[in-house]
Amino acid sequence: MARRDLPRRSDPERSSSRQPRDPQEPSFLGRWLRRLFVWTVAATLLAAMVLAVAVFVTERSLPSYERMKSTQTGQTIVVRASDGSEIVTLGPSYGHWVPYERIPQVLKNAIISVEDRRFDDHWGVDPIGIARSVWVRIQSGHWRQGASTITQQLARNIFLNNSRTFDRKIREALLAMAIEQKFTKQQVLELYLNKVYFGGGAYGVDSAARKFFGHSGEELSLPEAAIIAGLVKAPSHYSPTADAAAAVDRAKVVVQTMQEAGKITPAEAAAVDLKGVKLAAEQGQNSARYFTDWVLPQLDLLLPDNDQPIEVWTTLDPAAQRAATDAIQGNVPKGAQGALVSLDRDGAVVAMVGGTDYVTSNYNRAVNSVRQPGSAWKLFVYLAALEAGYTPDAKVRDEPVTIDGWSPRNSGGTYAGEIDVRSAFAYSKNTVAAQLGNEVSFGAVAQMARRFGITTPINTLPSMVLGTSDVRVIDMVRAFAAVQAKGNAVTPYGIRKITSTEGEVLYSHRPDPVQQLVPPYVAAGITDLLQSAVSIGTGRAAQIGRPVAGKTGTTSSNKDGWFLGFSSGITTGVWMGRDDAHPVPGLQGGTAPARAFAAYMKIATSKRPPERFDTEVKLPQWQLEPDDEVMQSNPDGYFYADPDGNIVEPGAQNRAPAGDGAVPSGEQGIPVPDAPPAAGDDFLSRATGKQTEPARPRPKPASTPKSNQG
Repeated sequence: MARRDLPRRSDPERSSSRQPRDPQEPSFLGRWLRRLFVWTVAATLLAAMVLAVAVFVTERSLPSYERMKSTQTGQTIVVRASDGSEIVTLGPSYGHWVPYERIPQVLKNAIISVEDRRFDDHWGVDPIGIARSVWVRIQSGHWRQGASTITQQLARNIFLNNSRTFDRKIREALLAMAIEQKFTKQQVLELYLNKVYFGGGAYGVDSAARKFFGHSGEELSLPEAAIIAGLVKAPSHYSPTADAAAAVDRAKVVVQTMQEAGKITPAEAAAVDLKGVKLAAEQGQNSARYFTDWVLPQLDLLLPDNDQPIEVWTTLDPAAQRAATDAIQGNVPKGAQGALVSLDRDGAVVAMVGGTDYVTSNYNRAVNSVRQPGSAWKLFVYLAALEAGYTPDAKVRDEPVTIDGWSPRNSGGTYAGEIDVRSAFAYSKNTVAAQLGNEVSFGAVAQMARRFGITTPINTLPSMVLGTSDVRVIDMVRAFAAVQAKGNAVTPYGIRKITSTEGEVLYSHRPDPVQQLVPPYVAAGITDLLQSAVSIGTGRAAQIGRPVAGKTGTTSSNKDGWFLGFSSGITTGVWMGRDDAHPVPGLQGGTAPARAFAAYMKIATSKRPPERFDTEVKLPQWQLEPDDEVMQSNPDGYFYADPDGNIVEPGAQNRAPAGDGAVPSGEQGIPVPDAPPAAGDDFLSRATGKQTEPARPRPKPASTPKSNQG
């Protein structure tokens, strides 16, 4: 039977595979491109979300605007003189904060033009600027343009460092975007202009303007703004105080950039005179640094825990300081050094010179050096004598004398015989000083010196009356200032107040309680003697055409020369000598030191009225009319010093011992065994008129070693 061929059943899969391809269906490459696009968009969206979250988190962690304003590197200390002028700035200087509305528009335009022309358009990071920087990099082969925006620079200045790592750039960009989200453009620019570094330690526009131009940052002209804006790129290279020509060339680029940015017209750009800009005088290492070196360590005591920027308002008078510097430099002998300290009547230091040149030697001889004062020490000898009952008119004898084998000599080797105390002091008679010191006791003289502020060790050998104990200049000036204050203690100080940069007072000087060192009649008597020393005695070169009281001092072999005195409420001390203590030919207290004193005081007192001294000695009633009551007790306020110079409280010697047999002690806590009466027999005899002359030690034959001179 024949077989019939049946039609084969069609295979739908095969038939479909043989069908022509739909032209609308994407190819393999197209499908991958589409997938790549989808993944790119997804990744971009994801990155944008991550970035947004990161910016949000960073924004939330940013400090407040006020905290951002106060954030700075290191503590800045601005030291100001009594008139508010700046003496020196230590650490980074930030100046005063200048609000946005008071920042000169020319400076805003200059900074934006040269540092971030698209500042108003970007959101912290400028993609166009980055692209332009990359393109320049490709064309030139190296980086020629930076792409950091003003906001990025601000983030770097406040939160980061200047390392050029990729990680730092990422964090910088993130911070910049967060800052732009949290603060307005005006706030960003205000922060930037008050914090950017302009060189020379100056941070912020106000500090830079004051350093380079000597005025506030609110007063900048167009040429000044161009110079300051040009500093940001390379502060040390373009600093006008370091390289004026480089600063001007850079400022020209800033002016041209401002014109291209449409911030100024071509006519305004052509009219800019950069070479005519007047620069402020550079704050050099002048003599005022001796004063600041003395003042600044005191901050650790006045504000021990402060690390914020502060302004220290001092007592230094700039005019007086210049006069003091000129007086020392103009009178000091060749090869010698000089020092000067000048106090106002309340103890304020108005001038301090610690040497002839701070750059050559910053050693402060005014407060650190210890030298013999010579006859200037006789101030304490005669104070002790006046307190013991002598008066300026009392008779003494100028004649050879020997005390415990020591025989002082007068300058010139002559003796005047019987003279009064006033003349003995005026002509600096060594023999009289020795007799007085021996009579009142050398311990009493030492105690008087300590009472008046001498802080260095004091010997009680007979020769101490001629100034053989080393002293500091500032201590001697303090002692003479107490005499000028009618016997009241004077404490030198140099800081009137300390404030924050915003003006908040952190410390203010308070005067010490009044402490009377000697009775007023003693102060009047010694002032009489000091005035006579200038009028007719060894200090005549210190006359300035108004009342002056003072004393010369010259040590043996002319190693040291001193003059200390006061007039019109100002007390000044001058020392001259060599650091190696070698003799200085011709140096005496009445020559170069007295002339320097006069040269300075003529200027220091020029704006003050002349003042007559109170030299009327008004003896207290107990001294003029002694009676039984006086004989039995000490007058109020009278001091007694034991042979070691320790203060003994009135009546202490008559007190019963404290419990358990304790021994009464003096002011310094040193035991005082069986102290004699405060008023000795000799003193009482003089007070009652039974003795017309003070007792004198009996001369003893001995050699005559060298002694300090007047």
